[in-house]
Amino acid sequence: MVDSDRNAGSAGVPATVRGAGGLVALEGAVAVTVAVVLVVRGLLGHDQSATSGYGTAAWFGILGGAVLAAGLGLLTGHRWGRAIAVIAQILMLPVAWSLLTDSHQPVYGALLGIVAVASLGLLFAPASTRWMTEGYGVDPSAETKS
Repeated sequence: MVDSDRNAGSAGVPATVRGAGGLVALEGAVAVTVAVVLVVRGLLGHDQSATSGYGTAAWFGILGGAVLAAGLGLLTGHRWGRAIAVIAQILMLPVAWSLLTDSHQPVYGALLGIVAVASLGLLFAPASTRWMTEGYGVDPSAETKS
């Protein structure tokens, strides 16, 4: 763990990182909510012959919880959240495409695609990149001059 990450606070965290953290936390919260809904549906006895509601709920709960934790980590200034957030957004792009095309859910696909692209844009914005490199003692301006 990076020393500056141990005492990370919200001071000095760029708005781009906070914005990405908010979007990523929203995605995670939606996934955890879906998990809860699936468990409730299963407990109420809804037909689960086509898919396992409990298994799907576990999937959404575990992955959604990790994405929610990453978003909250970014909101509170923890650099470790960026890696999880970037991977989650990259994985959301094909899901958005599938919703737009094969699943015939263009509204959900467009919303997910916009959120994923916006999050990636914020996570790779110059201010976000500078903030990330500070934790490793790297001066990005010195790297480009050599």
